[in-house]
This record gives sequence, C-alpha cells and structure tokens, in this order.
Amino acid sequence: MNNSVASTLRLAWASLRVLLVLTVLCGVLYPLAVTGIAQGLFHDKANGSEVKVDGKVVGSELIGQSWNIKGTDKPDPKWFQGRPSHSNYDPMATGSSQLGASDPTLVKNVKAAKKQVAEFNGVPQSEVPKDAVTGSASAIDPGISPDYAEIQVKRVARHNGLSVSQVEKLVKDNTDGRTAGFLGEPAVNVLKLNIAVKELAQK
Repeated sequence: MNNSVASTLRLAWASLRVLLVLTVLCGVLYPLAVTGIAQGLFHDKANGSEVKVDGKVVGSELIGQSWNIKGTDKPDPKWFQGRPSHSNYDPMATGSSQLGASDPTLVKNVKAAKKQVAEFNGVPQSEVPKDAVTGSASAIDPGISPDYAEIQVKRVARHNGLSVSQVEKLVKDNTDGRTAGFLGEPAVNVLKLNIAVKELAQK
C-alpha cells in the first residue's frame, strides 16, 4: 500500500513538472518569441496594418469603413465608396448575410442598390459592377474592383475640385494587381485612395 501511494505521488510530481515546463515553453517563451519575430520583421502587419495620417491612425489596410456624410447614413459624394456591408464594417461581426443568390430579399436589395449606385454616380445601371451592390464574405472588405472605382471617378473629381485625369491617376496608383501575378483579382484600397484624394484636393 505504501509503495503504491509513493509511486502515485512520484507520478503526480513528474506530471506536474512536465506541466510546468510545457506551460513555460508553450505558454510564455514561444508566444514571446513569435511576437518578437513578428514585431521585428513584420511590424506593420503585426499591428493590424494600420494606416496613419499625420501620425494619427485613421484605419487599417485590411478593414473597410463607412464613407457616409457625418451623422447620417447617406454616402458622401466627396469620397469613393466601398462595398456594401450588412455589419457596417464591424470587425467583430464579420461574415456574409447568408442569403442565397435566389433569395427574394437579396434580389430585392441588389436591385434597389443597383438603382441607387447608378443614380449616385450618374451612370446607367448596366455599368454598375457586382461588387458595388453585393457585400463580401467578410463584410469588411477594404477593396473594390477597378470597375467600381472607375464609375465613381467623375463624381469624386467634381466634388473635390479635381480633374478626371487626376483622380483616374490616383485610382491607378492605388490599384493592387493579382497576388503573384495570377491569384485573385485587381483591387483598389478605398481608404488609401480616399486619403490620396484628400491630400491632392488640399494642395
């Protein structure tokens, strides 16, 4: 009986030591090492790919945001608009609307959005691209297609006192190509583009 108790205590002590060692290695040292490497080699990405203007964080390259007239739910004509977001770009509530392509509610919303986007930008409904009226899978996509950016150029130029060619150049400068040349589709980062528009308009 005594031997059995002593053996059990030895096993328990050995298990406790293993637990302590693994806790220190996996719960303290490893996270510190990974964090240190990330901060040293990928500082911007490790901190959320923050975008700063005059030293102040104005958003993230990875998260879309609203460009409405302050205090309203109406889009501001001065700025390029992003994709629709059923969560209002809340990074804590990511995910699609879960509505199927043939869902009557989605069809109705898309038709209404298409009409609104066309009127807002002064273009025929036939020129409104899909990403202008449908949300992304995450609901916080920071980019839009070059086609969606293109139909907004004249409006943005007019409301900021810029020429169409100036704004078209800004769109081109802020368009990212396919990853590795063949993955995904070209996209325009709306936040970075609007910052560029603001900077040019203030000159």
